[in-house]
Amino acid sequence: MASRSSSSVETASSSSMREFLRQAGGVAVVDGGLATELERHGADLNDPLWSAKCLLTSSHLIRAVHLDYLEAGADIIITASYQATIQGFEAKGFSTEESESLLRKSVEIAREARDIYYERCSEGSCNDSDGRVLKRRPIIVAASVGSYGAYLADGSEYSGDYGEAMTLGALKEFHRRRVQVLTEAGPDLLAFETIPNKLEAQAFAELLEEEDIKLPAWFCFNSKDGINVVSGDSFLECALVAESCKKVVAVGINCTPPRFIHGLITTIKKVATKPIVIYPNSGESYDADRKEWQNTGVSDEDFVSYVNKWCEAGASLVGGCCRTTPNTIRAIYKTLPNRSTSPPEQ
Repeated sequence: MASRSSSSVETASSSSMREFLRQAGGVAVVDGGLATELERHGADLNDPLWSAKCLLTSSHLIRAVHLDYLEAGADIIITASYQATIQGFEAKGFSTEESESLLRKSVEIAREARDIYYERCSEGSCNDSDGRVLKRRPIIVAASVGSYGAYLADGSEYSGDYGEAMTLGALKEFHRRRVQVLTEAGPDLLAFETIPNKLEAQAFAELLEEEDIKLPAWFCFNSKDGINVVSGDSFLECALVAESCKKVVAVGINCTPPRFIHGLITTIKKVATKPIVIYPNSGESYDADRKEWQNTGVSDEDFVSYVNKWCEAGASLVGGCCRTTPNTIRAIYKTLPNRSTSPPEQ
């Protein structure tokens, strides 16, 4: 992933994810929840576009959240494109050209945040400063590709039930142009997130090959029982799809309660040799009908208490998903023993 910013700090490439991890001290830190942070900054996300609505109304808030996570120690920031689709924007009255421009904008904002962060590092002491991590290091901008269920905005990414009409071919066509546009926008990696069933994983894998996408990717699945993905498909079989795809450089789990992560890492290791990425949610559950989070999630302290166990089990990219915050990510950064002794930049 050669950097496309003016910075001389290199980012990882498809052949150097392990080198990127080495420079991160063995474990890289992924950012945390985006939508809930945008709401904390004052955004109203009661919309089918969810966090992608801010691409229309308040891109400065997205940039601010990216910066918050970088200053909390994140090595990877994920764009605000999870629920951004050409079809979704067109349903709101935008033209195809305008919709594609908004997708590109999600990547541009994240890259701008990275550049601003590097400037702050140059201005600062490049050490922890008033709780902020100002340390020049390789940073990856990962373009989020949410599932078809995320576009439906009805909670389908938590069930994976798309109906018989949504075939392998239909899924590929739904995602094709979106993946092309995001790739052309210049991120360092494509993050296929919250994949709820094996069919969509196969669609993503075939799409990467058919389009000869030059960017590396990761596949992350979600589970609500610690055994299967949310559709009921075998997690093992889904991990095997990711492992078998040459364009995939990491495989893992996101938006899944922390209590299931250790067991799922063990499952992935049965079939995968690639680095394992995990960014669980806070443990709360989402009510799609009421559009609100329910139950009480784990505290940052409890969440972080799992981190080194997850790393010992095999995870090498760790962050948070829904309802986690920059404080969560800062705590993850601080609990990783190698961060203060990571190798110097080359």
